[in-house]
Amino acid sequence: MTQPERLFGAYVFDLDGTIYLGDHLLPGAKRMIEELRRRDIPVRFLSNNPTKDPHQYAEKLEKLGLPTPITDIANTVVTTVRWLQENRPDAVLFPVAEEPLKAALRDAGFTLSEDPAEIDIVIASYDRTFDYRKLQIAFDALWFHKRAELIQTNPDRFCPFPGGRGEPDCAAITAAIEACTGVSCSVSLGKPSPVMLQEAMRGLDVRVEEAVMVGDRLHTDIQMAVDTGMRSAMVLTGESTQAEVDALEPSQRPGWVLDRVDRLIPASIWNELGWTENDD
Repeated sequence: MTQPERLFGAYVFDLDGTIYLGDHLLPGAKRMIEELRRRDIPVRFLSNNPTKDPHQYAEKLEKLGLPTPITDIANTVVTTVRWLQENRPDAVLFPVAEEPLKAALRDAGFTLSEDPAEIDIVIASYDRTFDYRKLQIAFDALWFHKRAELIQTNPDRFCPFPGGRGEPDCAAITAAIEACTGVSCSVSLGKPSPVMLQEAMRGLDVRVEEAVMVGDRLHTDIQMAVDTGMRSAMVLTGESTQAEVDALEPSQRPGWVLDRVDRLIPASIWNELGWTENDD
């Protein structure tokens, strides 16, 4: 394992598998975030999961003992709404999605429709209510009427659960729609898209190369950092493994691989604070 030798200007954290897993904080997460905040180092949280909005994430962090302002949290609900506002403000939408994203789109003034003849954009998302009816609507809008565009909230194949289980994520929905229509997804609005980095860094007076992206997934969290020149740290408490890191070209690897997230704090500060692994 490697460990940074100094602190940086800002830290951007994935949530699931990095800060918490299920309903429990991961070892060292609370004291690490509190120490960064005590030093007035900006902390931001990012998630590719669109089944919660930032208010719900804030409520969860509060219950876990990490009170966090809404403004410090962004996920694919936020980036999807913002991208549509900036690029397709008048589009009629068909979100294959759960209620948090639908509600955010309605609140932003978008028209949602299940009429394939008027749909401009089909949004594939993490949707545990996905069924054949929704697939048919997407098919008709994209293939039969040939008027719609396909975008997705995030590229994740599955969402991990405690105990090693998981469930299909947005990429499975996208693949089903692509398979039957022959239409490829044109935009992805979650990590590793730079759209997510822009959202995380919004309002921060910190250069990208002085910020650290911290996550558990090589193909989203770490890839976003590699693509944008951001520093990166991967924790081994979620999806990706040390063997997967070792199989990568050196230029694609995270800057640090950590067995626990509070190893982001340099060893000299651990010693100064008297931290041990048994009292986190």
